[in-house]
Amino acid sequence: MRTLRDSWDYLTTGANWGGSEGMWHLLVQQLLITFTALAVAMAIGLSIALWLGHLGRAGFLAVNVTNIGRAVPTFALLAILVTLNHPGTAELGPYGRAGLATLIALMLFALPPIFTNAYVAVREVAAPVKESAIGMGMTGSQRFWRVELPLAMPLVVSGVRLALVQVWATATIAALVAGPGLGTLITAGFYRTDYPKGIAAAFVVAVVAFVLEVGCALLERAVDPNRKGTATRLGPTRPRVTSGVGA
Repeated sequence: MRTLRDSWDYLTTGANWGGSEGMWHLLVQQLLITFTALAVAMAIGLSIALWLGHLGRAGFLAVNVTNIGRAVPTFALLAILVTLNHPGTAELGPYGRAGLATLIALMLFALPPIFTNAYVAVREVAAPVKESAIGMGMTGSQRFWRVELPLAMPLVVSGVRLALVQVWATATIAALVAGPGLGTLITAGFYRTDYPKGIAAAFVVAVVAFVLEVGCALLERAVDPNRKGTATRLGPTRPRVTSGVGA
């Protein structure tokens, strides 16, 4: 109980939040690196996955190649990247020390759920719906933008949601290679037996993860064309997506 009280005191002490080593700075740094890695993964993964899903081709190969990222521990990849001459542990603007290496590792970690969900979402749009669109004289691009993508959006957002929460939580390992983020406080706290500091930082990570999860869940519901209830579900059935162990 004393440790928990000390952790609460650490969280409620203003001095611990200010400065370059304070909680606010490290929190913003981790948010920045998380959303940057996610944005890059989305730009790469969604563009390819949605295109392949629309064509209905090469999905098996693409999904399995992308899923290799689930089998490679993120920390192992990060450790390899920081030992290279480039990217190494060099500073990268607001991302801090080993910023580029951390971004690459987290981006590759985010790709599998984003890619898999997006491909399945478009590929599995109900055949009668696609046939109706063709019967109405829609071109391929019109079918994608007006029919397939709207119906696929809930599952696409679900993949982004999974990737976001995973990347946010996994970003703390950057501290193990002197990288950015709240992991710095967690590792320093437990290494120096300053447990209240480590627990306080871990609590902030957990709270932010919960907020991100809830926010994405609300977005997922908002883009669901079936959320009001219909007799027949037109979109793809959601598959069970299991998260890989990244660290």
